[in-house]
Parts: sequence; structure tokens; C-alpha cells
Amino acid sequence: MKKIICDGKTTLRDLVDNNYAQGSFAFSRLLRDRDIRVNGEKTGRNLPLNAGDEVTVYTTPKEEARAFYGIVFEDENVFVADKYAGVNSEALFCALRERCGARFIHRLDRNTCGAMIFAKNEAAEIELLAAFRERRVKKIYEAVCFHPFQKRADILTAYLKKDAAAARVKVFSEPQSGAEKIVTEYFDAESRGDLSRVKVRLHSGKTHQIRAHLAFAGHPVAGDEKYGDEALNKKYKLKRHILVAKRLSFSFSGRLSYLNGKEFVSSFSAEYPNIEK
Repeated sequence: MKKIICDGKTTLRDLVDNNYAQGSFAFSRLLRDRDIRVNGEKTGRNLPLNAGDEVTVYTTPKEEARAFYGIVFEDENVFVADKYAGVNSEALFCALRERCGARFIHRLDRNTCGAMIFAKNEAAEIELLAAFRERRVKKIYEAVCFHPFQKRADILTAYLKKDAAAARVKVFSEPQSGAEKIVTEYFDAESRGDLSRVKVRLHSGKTHQIRAHLAFAGHPVAGDEKYGDEALNKKYKLKRHILVAKRLSFSFSGRLSYLNGKEFVSSFSAEYPNIEK
């Protein structure tokens, strides 16, 4: 059982997704069996919620035990988690806040798995946030994309603009009002039929940058339902994008400088989907 107090306008689904990973995994079952109570009343609907509403989620022991992250590294200052695909970063944060007092530093998209770092005290939080803000973080991703890359490696530059109403971004080849410059490097590209596997380094970290930029360049991430190729996703029966936050490393100058030279590596890898003969 998990009790959640709503702190603003939202929906039941979003509240559970952002606060309780196991409940998120089981949400359809929970609604079907009316195993969620809102202010004491059972419900089978994704209700709108307001601040102060109390939600109680009655997961089974098996659902409660379902893993949704692994441990890459932990000490007295930081916790590096290996987030599973299908888990909101906010839900992982809620679990780690209860476990070790974690503080939120950065996020991954729901269906992107891989390495995320959290601070465990105020000093580490300040230093980590500064490292991300000042781009002293090296982030390497792995992705499976559609269509062969003409070059094995390249650095792509474009301009990205958020469309908040549509919950997505748009990418342009030339500067646009309200758009920010993005730089996405890819390397070690290899191809297999319709598919390519590639490593990606972000030189700017913007919302949906990898997925939107690679799609703009003609190589949508396989399985991406927002920026991807619907026909090819259907061909390969993909409903979740194949993107992994594989490696994290930092350049610190203060309390966390003992972590310089250390690379945090996810256990996940971007693997080709099964290819029908």
C-alpha cells in the first residue's frame, strides 16, 4: 500500500506515475480492480485531482517487489541509479528520497533507461547542479535508430524550440525566435538493414534533444512514438524507444573532486530488436 497526498492540479495517472513506480507499472490492473481510493472512495477511473486530495494505492506484494532501478554507485555524497525504462524520473526520486534523502539533479525521459545521479546532501547538490549548468558533465548515450548513417561519426548542429502545448519540441536548421542552439555528436555508427546502432554525446542538454535531433537528421530512434517512424515501429513491433543513458562522468573542483576520472556505467545497452526473416 502507498499513500500519496496531491500537491496541485493533476490526474490520478500522473500522480501515480510521478510518485510510485510499482503503482505506475500496475496502473491498468489497479483501475480494473478498483484498488485505488481517492479521499477514501474506490475508483476505476483516471480522475482529475486537486491539492490536498489523498490517494491510496493497494498494490499486491508481488507488484510492490517489482524492481525499477539498480545501483551503479553509492557513497556518502551521491547515489547513481540505473533507471529502468517505463519509470518516471520523479518516481525514482521519490523512492530514493525515502531511501537515502536523495536530491533531484537531472532527469531522463520515462522510456529512456540508464544512469542518473542524485545528491545525498546540500553540498553535493550544489556542486552537481553547477557541473550540469556549466557543462562539466560528459553524457554518453546508446541508441538504435532507423536508416543507415552516411558517416560513422559526425557533430550535428540545429535549433530546438519547445512546444509546451503539444508536450514536444521542434527542430530547425536555422535560428528561430525562441529556439535554442543544440549540438549532438554521434559516433561508432553501424548498420543492419533498416537499423543502425550508434553512440551519442550531448554537448547541450535540452528536452528530447537526442530523439528530436536524430529524427530531424533522418534517423529517428527506433520505437519512438513521439518523433519516430510509425510504419517502421509497427514493422518491428516497437512501443518503447531504444535509448540508453550509458555513461556519466564529471569534472569537479570541490568536495566531489575525488570522483574525477570515475565513469558511471549503466548495465543496460541499446540492442537491436528481433529482425523478422
